[in-house]
Amino acid sequence: MVIAAMRLNQIRDLLAVVEAGSLRAAARRIGISQPAMSKSLAQLERELHAQLVLRTARGIVLTPAGRAFVARGRVVEAELRKARDDLSALRGSREGAVAFGVGPAVTVPLVPDAMARFRAKWPRAHVRIREGMRTALLPLVRDETLDFTISENVAPGGEAGLQFRPLIKPELVIVGRRGHPLAHAKTLQELAAADWLIFNPPGARGALERTFEASGLPPPKALVHCESYATALALIARSDLLGLVLRELTELSLADRFVQRWHLREKISPPTIGIFSRADTPLSPAAAAMIQSLGAAARALPKHI
Repeated sequence: MVIAAMRLNQIRDLLAVVEAGSLRAAARRIGISQPAMSKSLAQLERELHAQLVLRTARGIVLTPAGRAFVARGRVVEAELRKARDDLSALRGSREGAVAFGVGPAVTVPLVPDAMARFRAKWPRAHVRIREGMRTALLPLVRDETLDFTISENVAPGGEAGLQFRPLIKPELVIVGRRGHPLAHAKTLQELAAADWLIFNPPGARGALERTFEASGLPPPKALVHCESYATALALIARSDLLGLVLRELTELSLADRFVQRWHLREKISPPTIGIFSRADTPLSPAAAAMIQSLGAAARALPKHI
C-alpha cells in the first residue's frame, strides 16, 4: 500500500510539472520543496526505466516516453478524482469538482443560466471552465482533463470514443462595424467579396462556409481565424472584417454600440450544439449534475432541441 501511494504521488507530481512548466512552480503549487519534487520524478523514472522529462533553460520538456505516460497518468488521476467524488456523494456531500470546455458559440446563451442552476444544488463544488474550439477541446475530453465539452457537432459519423447529446440550435447572424462600407447589403452575394473573421480552424466547414456553399458562392475569404468571441468582436468593431456570431451577442448593450447586424434574404443554417463526453467512462456526480443543469438551461431557450 505504501508503494501504491507513493506511485500515485509521483503521477500527481509529474502532471503538476507538465502543467506548471517547471519543477519550482510545480513544487510551489503542490506545497512541497523543489528537491522533493526532483526526487519524486527521479524515482518515477527509475521505476519505469525511462526518461520522462528533459530539463532545459526554458523549463521542462516531455520526452516521447513522458508524453505516453502523461496521457495515461491523466486518466488515472481523473478516475481517482471521480472515485473520491462518488464516495463523497454517497455521504451526502456536494463538494465535488467538474471541469468542462465551451466553444465560443455557447457561453452567452447557455452557461450563465446553467451555472446558476448548478450552484443552487452544488454551492461548494469547484468548477473549471475552459474556452476553445472543438479541435482543441475534444482531445482533453478523451484524456479526461475535461469531463465534457459543449461544442458544435460537425462529424455526422460521430467522434471516436465519445458520445454526443444535442442541446441547442442557436441563431447565427452576420455582423460588422457600424458604418461598414457594405452596411446596406441585402444578399449574401453582395458580401461575397468581403473579408471575414472565421471561428473554425483553417480547412473546417462551419455554418458560414455551408451557407456560402448552399447559395452557390465560393468559400468566404477568411483573413483571420479567431477562437475567442471577445477578441473577435473587438477586431470586427475596429476593422472591415465581417463575422458570423450568436444573435444574443448583438443584443448586448456593449456590442450594440460598436457593431451592426445584417438582415439578409438567405437563411443561415443553425449549427447543432451539444455535449461531448467519453462513451466508456461514467461521469462524476458533479459533472452529471452540471450536464443536467445545462440541459435545463437549454430547454429554457427558444432555440432548444
